[in-house]
Amino acid sequence: MKVRWLLLILLPFSVMGQELYRLPTDTDTRWISFENRNGEKGKGGMENKGAKGHACDTLKAGATVTLMDYDGAGVINRIWLTTSQRAVILRSVHIDMYWDGAAKPAVSVPLGDFFGVGLGRKTPFQCALFSDPEGRSFNCYIPMPFKKHARIVLVNESAETHLLFYDINFSALKKAPKDQLYFHAYWSSNKRTALGEDFELLPPVAGKGRYLGSNMSVMADKVYGNSWFGEGEVKVYLDGDKNYPTLVGTGTEDYIGTGWGQGAFAHLYQGCPIADDKKKQWAFYRYHIPDPIYFHSGCRVSIQQIGGTGRNELRAISKAGARMKPVTVTTPQTVAKILEDPAYPGLFDERFPNGWVNFYRLDNYTATAYFYLDNPENNLPALAPLAERLEGIL
Repeated sequence: MKVRWLLLILLPFSVMGQELYRLPTDTDTRWISFENRNGEKGKGGMENKGAKGHACDTLKAGATVTLMDYDGAGVINRIWLTTSQRAVILRSVHIDMYWDGAAKPAVSVPLGDFFGVGLGRKTPFQCALFSDPEGRSFNCYIPMPFKKHARIVLVNESAETHLLFYDINFSALKKAPKDQLYFHAYWSSNKRTALGEDFELLPPVAGKGRYLGSNMSVMADKVYGNSWFGEGEVKVYLDGDKNYPTLVGTGTEDYIGTGWGQGAFAHLYQGCPIADDKKKQWAFYRYHIPDPIYFHSGCRVSIQQIGGTGRNELRAISKAGARMKPVTVTTPQTVAKILEDPAYPGLFDERFPNGWVNFYRLDNYTATAYFYLDNPENNLPALAPLAERLEGIL
């Protein structure tokens, strides 16, 4: 009984891998901002005679601003930042992170998407890795270790200049752990997928590491009317999986922990901060913290582009010219696997059951995948060009 009570007392003091009552050795605390660009000891707030001399700066049109350029070992614990909240800016500005002198960024992601919610739409929410307290700022709590150097930059591809406030809080270490992994993030869209193809949240990445999860956004094509977009299953291909994955879910809303549709909610590891049925837009996330996903030679993550509706509604959608292909039809009696039966009656055949029909469709998907890797660089493509990132946002 005493042990049980001790665990209950100590549990709140063990947060994100910390034991709050212990003092680590060979670790110093540093903050980097415009008030102390290098995080140097005793060098903060020196401008304007210490009276708030450099709280913010400008992020000029077409320019790059260096947020951090630090020599030494350490772990970034928190990043806070605020600038323009307009959708075009949140997709036009991207954040790039380089570890240990690598030439290629481990992170190159549009600003708004990186901080947990896509669509360029800001909304108050909080989860284990990100928060936006009032829809006006960004917070990231993902630990980001480095062995000898860390560089973080913002690249403004817009034609506008904005004020920028930020700080990066990190632990400076005398020596980095040998077995640490590097943090990576990758942004993608389904622009190049065809009907019946899965959208890759994380294209094949080579190496050893851990998949942390993704935030995803969907702007449903209005040609599909009021049908449901989210029947697609998430698939995780691990360590040489080819045609079929080791891990597979049961549906989009199921994957983020809810069911029978997808309303707005924000929990620690899963949520849907934006569920706008009127605009047909959803932004949601799932982070594999209590249920880790490790890989030892490679990983790929995808989601099926499948929706669902009733037979008669789908017939109307088809007549309207929507790109679609029935996959299954469910009635109280059975679930028919249409793709396994080449002789199954067509959608407009009178023998086609009057039930719930899952069907391939194409909506506007984007995603940011987060993962750790045993290398400061990854083999993934560069960030998509601005025109692709802005598609559907403007």
